[in-house]
Amino acid sequence: MSSPNEAIIGLNNEEYRFPVRQSTAGTLGIDIRQLHSQSGALTYDPGFLSTASCQSKITYVDGEKGILLYRGYPIEQLAEKSNFPEVAYLLLHGELPKADDFSTFSDVITHHTMVNEQLSAFYRGFRRDAHPMAVLCGVVGALSAFYPEAIHIHDPAQRMASCHRLLAKLPTIAAMAYKYSVGQPFVYPDNSLSYVGNFLRMTFSVPAEPYHVDPLIESALNKIFILHADHEQNASTSTVRLAGSSGANPYACIAAGIACLWGPSHGGANEATLAMLKEIGTPENIPHFIDRAKDRNDPFRLMGFGHRLYKNYDPRARVLAKTAAAILDKTGANNPIFDTARALEEIARKDSYFIERKLYPNVDFYSGLILSAIGFPTSMFTALFALARTAGWMAQWNEMITDPEQKIGRPRQIYTGVSTRDYVNIENR
Repeated sequence: MSSPNEAIIGLNNEEYRFPVRQSTAGTLGIDIRQLHSQSGALTYDPGFLSTASCQSKITYVDGEKGILLYRGYPIEQLAEKSNFPEVAYLLLHGELPKADDFSTFSDVITHHTMVNEQLSAFYRGFRRDAHPMAVLCGVVGALSAFYPEAIHIHDPAQRMASCHRLLAKLPTIAAMAYKYSVGQPFVYPDNSLSYVGNFLRMTFSVPAEPYHVDPLIESALNKIFILHADHEQNASTSTVRLAGSSGANPYACIAAGIACLWGPSHGGANEATLAMLKEIGTPENIPHFIDRAKDRNDPFRLMGFGHRLYKNYDPRARVLAKTAAAILDKTGANNPIFDTARALEEIARKDSYFIERKLYPNVDFYSGLILSAIGFPTSMFTALFALARTAGWMAQWNEMITDPEQKIGRPRQIYTGVSTRDYVNIENR
């Protein structure tokens, strides 16, 4: 018999015992690090669906119950009561800041928002129609050339300086990517504004006239940033950790995360949702497209409904549903896409096909609507996702560097290619 703290794996008439790692919430883990050395076998788990690559204290997701916690705090409470810089501090340090700590943290972030003028010149190397994510990948990676001391990743002061710089500069870099794409001059940061308000101003203001930050829009974008700040060991977070495990500098690691997030299966879902709504067109076309979605032989899929992880309602969507309604009431009265979205949302809540399969509107459905209503082009959606997720990426990277059990990531494989054979000269092939 095995004890409660060990698991037995049977293989080729042999039994192997492995320790069990207990979690404070959710699934326990079987520590199989010695499996290969003891048995000669490997586990096979494409997509890492049953593999924990690390222990983490940062974010917890329970998809069955629709729970998302940052450092133990429910996402609903943080989205309603906190702000993005405070959440970034929480993710990095593990606790909500006291007033003095938050004042110091905010001051540091505020005074790191500008980028080197030589980096500004870097943008001119891109085509005007370059995707913002292509620009972010290049510019964020290039930051390592301006801060070579960041390679000292085992120096806590250098690590935190890198965290502060990335949190501060990502809004500036993203806003500059947008400005470059539309042929407008870059707008310098304004230290008198909030983190989100400053980003809105850098994105949408022009030198010829004053810009007023709308409190409703600022609040909505603040919520979107909080809700996207971290989400456990997803593809891009795992990419940041894997790149960081080699000892790479943090700017290269975040650039790698941005590249991974760019994929349509990861960060591009809200962009796909808007594309789907445009394809549907007007509310009267919805029944036809729902019938297509129900047809397994039809390639059309309804985007923005359901979630691979959440088998219940996405808690982030619950937060944004009310915000989306307020934003659309304010900005979207004459846009047929928003009318279609509202009608589709209403039908999905009542249609048995959606209810039985728990295909609730997810965070991508509402965030895409909000960002579009604010005025962001769909090409900027994933860049905004990257901006927000940088807080989580840096927290995860910092945790990994300080984890004494962490090793360089080196997945194994089950080889299925040709076995050993001899080289044949080209004339004899």
